[in-house]
Amino acid sequence: MSAPAPSASAAVPAHFQTFLAFDFGLRRTGVAFGTRMLGTASPRPTIQAEGDARFAPVARAIAEWQPDALVVGVPYHPDGANHDNTRRAQRFARQLRGRFGLPVYEVDERYSTTEALAANARDADAASACIILEQFLRSLS
Repeated sequence: MSAPAPSASAAVPAHFQTFLAFDFGLRRTGVAFGTRMLGTASPRPTIQAEGDARFAPVARAIAEWQPDALVVGVPYHPDGANHDNTRRAQRFARQLRGRFGLPVYEVDERYSTTEALAANARDADAASACIILEQFLRSLS
């Protein structure tokens, strides 16, 4: 059993001010943009693509928003154990790092989709990406 990655707050340089976050899914990937100064995130259109096809819309989002770094939500079982989607999200984070050359931070995203659904979000994937990014931004304070 592997524990979730530690909080990234100490490892994030202070000059990193803008972030693009992803709630990775096999068919849909939620996207959110946020700033360190405001500590809030706003939803962006969810990427409706699988496999390598998702990287073209990711590239467009990065080109449009010009983030300093990327944030990827990584799911774990309630007890902190890894599961198949843990490894998939971590692979996605590594692919982002390799393809786009930006720093990528991983955030434990247990229950983000549940929280988004409980809030009656119109787009649960994008709302989940906002929750992930706002959690990350709070860790920077």
